[in-house]
Amino acid sequence: MGRGRVQLKRIENKINRQVTFSKRRSGLLKKAHEISVLCDAEVALIVFSTKGKLFEYSSDPCMERILERYERYSYAERQLVASDQPQTENWTLEHAKLKARLEVLQKNQRNFMGQDLEGLSIKELQNLEHQLDSALKHIRSRKNQIMHESISELHKKDKVLQEQNNTLAKKIKEKEKALAQHAQMEQRGDEMDLTSSALVPHPLETSNIRESSQIRGEGDNEGTPTPTRANAILPSWMLRPSNE
Repeated sequence: MGRGRVQLKRIENKINRQVTFSKRRSGLLKKAHEISVLCDAEVALIVFSTKGKLFEYSSDPCMERILERYERYSYAERQLVASDQPQTENWTLEHAKLKARLEVLQKNQRNFMGQDLEGLSIKELQNLEHQLDSALKHIRSRKNQIMHESISELHKKDKVLQEQNNTLAKKIKEKEKALAQHAQMEQRGDEMDLTSSALVPHPLETSNIRESSQIRGEGDNEGTPTPTRANAILPSWMLRPSNE
């Protein structure tokens, strides 16, 4: 028996509907790939399941390029055909366009985070892997550049600190040398003061002279010379003989 024609209406059985969706989706993605390869056409296919899950195919590694091209073409066409449409409709179309683009960006972000990868084909996974590798290379290059700049800046700071340290050490040595010379000069000055004070004779005490004169007077009265204290203090040439 031949296969009968399927009546186009909603399948009421949930399981049959899901199986049919999976089969038709695979066939649709296959046909899109075939037409892009055979006819060298740019194809972008977007399918949402009943649960809101996104399935897509793009002949270009980046689907955003095809969507942007479609948006530019459709926007220019709408501007020519319906230039007299109310402003509210333009805002509605702009909102729908931005919403669709936002959904695509969110999906790409989830894919980059390793989420929602079940519906991607091998080619899409390879493109995603290539994009991640390129991003990692760029990140590593930027990280190495920042590290080299930081190391160079630290070397410069270290050199400046070394120069400051050498300058301070030189000033400290000069200060210590100046203090040592000052202390040596003070020590020499004290030694010279001690030497000069030792060379200068002490003045004679008047009390000793007076006492010696009294002792000499008493000796004259008694008629006998008496050794006096002045004789022990004054030199012999400063004393007059008693007989004078």
